[in-house]
Amino acid sequence: MEQRRKYRKRTLVAAVQLNLETPGFTYEKWGGAQRCSPGDWLVESDGETYTVQRDSFAHTYEKVDIGKYKKTTPIWATVATEAGQVRTKEGLTSYQPGDYLVSNDADGHDKYAVPKQQFDEMYEPIND
Repeated sequence: MEQRRKYRKRTLVAAVQLNLETPGFTYEKWGGAQRCSPGDWLVESDGETYTVQRDSFAHTYEKVDIGKYKKTTPIWATVATEAGQVRTKEGLTSYQPGDYLVSNDADGHDKYAVPKQQFDEMYEPIND
């Protein structure tokens, strides 16, 4: 696998926090079961709907307007050379060769995977 590079998200997301009295719910996405807990966020990004764990969202997004958020922290990513799965805070995500393996922090924690085409549309490299 090649070295991880630093990127920033170019696009805004629509999001709402699930501040409801609920035990949460499970749903299927990205080739595996995902878990949403009370206080997590329901996010729509470029036609893709998913949930983000509350602490991760609070750490990485900033409110721009009512229901609109911008990811303010950089991400680190590398291209996958083989198929596999990554454990996220919400569940398991499958990926294929050429997809991006992403983390919200430099040490490689808070991981997820993004298909190549979506990654190329949403992220740009940071050259520092």
